[in-house]
Parts: sequence; structure tokens; C-alpha cells
Amino acid sequence: MRLPETCVQSMLIRLTATFDYPAQRVDGLVADLLDQQQDDGGWNCDTRTDRSKHSSFHRSIQALEALHAYRAGGGRQEVDEAHAGGVEFFLRHHLYQSHRTGDVAIAASVRFPAFPEWHFDVLRGLEHMAAAGVARDERLSDAVTQLASKRRGDGRWHTSTPYAGRDWFRLEEPGPSRWTTVRALTVLEWWQAGHGQEASSG
Repeated sequence: MRLPETCVQSMLIRLTATFDYPAQRVDGLVADLLDQQQDDGGWNCDTRTDRSKHSSFHRSIQALEALHAYRAGGGRQEVDEAHAGGVEFFLRHHLYQSHRTGDVAIAASVRFPAFPEWHFDVLRGLEHMAAAGVARDERLSDAVTQLASKRRGDGRWHTSTPYAGRDWFRLEEPGPSRWTTVRALTVLEWWQAGHGQEASSG
């Protein structure tokens, strides 16, 4: 049986919804994405029959971004419950930690290249929580600390080494990153604004 390519589906949904492209079959793609959700709330394109398989951080963040863009674009499928389940998946992992050991689950997730590509990282995860209007939850405090710890003495965040593969064009030269800095500051502003709010899963 052909297994779904969750990343590609999610990117298609997100781009279509974000740019309001009149794609007739996007609702079907969303329905299929919802059908792929695992029992733990996330997504993993390695399986479609074993719902108990642990979800992938990489696939799950892309699915959440797709559902959020679809919902914001007025999509007809009901996605709130699925999105909330995906958010809870990350909250149970304090966004980036192994549920077994509490260690960093993906070593590269604590650095922040300007283009995340298909990879999950702490900044990307927090950025989604802020963009989706998720209420401040203290289970994210370790992730926020990780982000803040990367801030340099000049108040900015620097570029990280890009992922392996061909670099089609360079967004910024090595050194202080305007792109990463504005993303990080937006996340910290959301976190501070939510201080004292009742924690919520989505």
C-alpha cells in the first residue's frame, strides 16, 4: 500500500491556503491529512495502519502549519480538534524533548537556520504556537529558555549553519541575522504577552 507523503501534502495545503489559490481538491488533501493523525496527536508518514506509532516532530509541525493556514484561509473542513491534538503532542514533549528521557529529541532542533525547510526546530515550533494564538503554557518554558539562550550580546540572533544539500541562494551572510532575530523577538513578545494567562492546549 502506498504510504502518504505528509510533508508534501502539508506544504501543498499551506501554500494553497496562504496564497488563496482556488484548488478544487485541497479539501480532499486536508481530509486525508486529518485521516493520517496518530493516536498521540501528531503525524508520521512511515505508517498509516499503526496509529500507536510515535509521531515525527518534522511531520507534525508541517501538518500543524498546514491546518492553521487552511483554517485561517476559511477552509471548509473542521480542523480545530486535530490542530489542538497536534499542539498537545508538542506540549507533552515540552516542544522538543524526548518523552522517555527528557533530553533534546533532535540534536539539530536547538539551532535555527533561516530556512527551516522540512525540519523541525525550537524556533519553528514556538513560532507556530505564537502564530496560531496558542495560550501560554508553562510546558513551553524550557523551549523559550533555549531560544533566549541563543541571543548574542548585541541583542541579536546569529545565522546557523544551513542544512546539508544545495544552497540555491543565500538569504543572509554569516553573522547577525535580521531574519532570525525578528522571528525570535516575535515569539518572545507573544510569550511575555501571555504571562499570567491560564494555560491551554490550543
